[in-house]
Amino acid sequence: MLQRWHSLLTGLCFLLASLGLQAQVRVVVVSSDSGAAYVDTTQSLLKVLETEGLTRYVVKQIRVAELTEQLAQEQLANAGLFVALGADASMALARFDSKVPVLSTLLPRASFMRILAQSGRRVSPQFSALYLDQPLARQLALLRLVLPYAQRLCVLWGPDSVQKAPAMRQLTGQLGWNLQEAQISTDGQIYSALKQVLAESDVFLALADPLVFNPGSLQNIMLSSFRAKVPIVAFSPAYVRAGALLSLHTSASQTGTQAGRLVRDWLSGAALPSQAVEPAEFEISINQHVARSFNLALDEKVLQQALRRLERLP
Repeated sequence: MLQRWHSLLTGLCFLLASLGLQAQVRVVVVSSDSGAAYVDTTQSLLKVLETEGLTRYVVKQIRVAELTEQLAQEQLANAGLFVALGADASMALARFDSKVPVLSTLLPRASFMRILAQSGRRVSPQFSALYLDQPLARQLALLRLVLPYAQRLCVLWGPDSVQKAPAMRQLTGQLGWNLQEAQISTDGQIYSALKQVLAESDVFLALADPLVFNPGSLQNIMLSSFRAKVPIVAFSPAYVRAGALLSLHTSASQTGTQAGRLVRDWLSGAALPSQAVEPAEFEISINQHVARSFNLALDEKVLQQALRRLERLP
């Protein structure tokens, strides 16, 4: 009996010590919004931690509107890591003078670069990011798979996306493609610039930029590409539903899973990445009606598998 009580006491002490240790390594998820994408990202992140035996009480979830008050009241004093979901949360944490590391996610590269510039921060294990943007090499590899005979690619640059122009020129040059490009600084320039680049193109690669691609410009862009008989490869399934041939994108749940793995590694003693990370997981959406109009027989799963093989992904 004495031995049994000793075993129970030892087990209880171990449990209490474990709870105390985990309370000290709390991860605080700061969300910019309460929309579906933020919920899905958080749930997928938590699922990774739960699978590893790190239950939900390790993680505290708050909205960005609550951040200042909770910091002032020292309710986040035990925070060991902040995970920012979206640009607003990332900016708020960038301005917070703390030695607690921050992982920014659910935001494009351009937004993160703007946050760095405005806050004076730099990319480091103390302030890292997981981008939403697909690597340009992956996008061009998909174009090769879908349209193997295409030689002329057009791109419309806006203030956010133009920072990718040097890399795009280098990659298309290596592939022997002719890049048709135009840059705009106001929404009034979209139509004329679009007409210019579509005239000599086989495919239009849409890159996320709020000045170029927004609800007000979408119909004109789709109509112009349809008239020019140039398919659009986009960055969101919403554009596929609107008439783009296909999109290459990372879902919120995939973002949460990859972020969860980075958090898991941090909890295991690893530092956050010293450079921002691009999405490892991706999905492809196809508008089959548009595909048939270009005499293309495309399958999402086949294309995904082909891309993963090219990148040597599991």
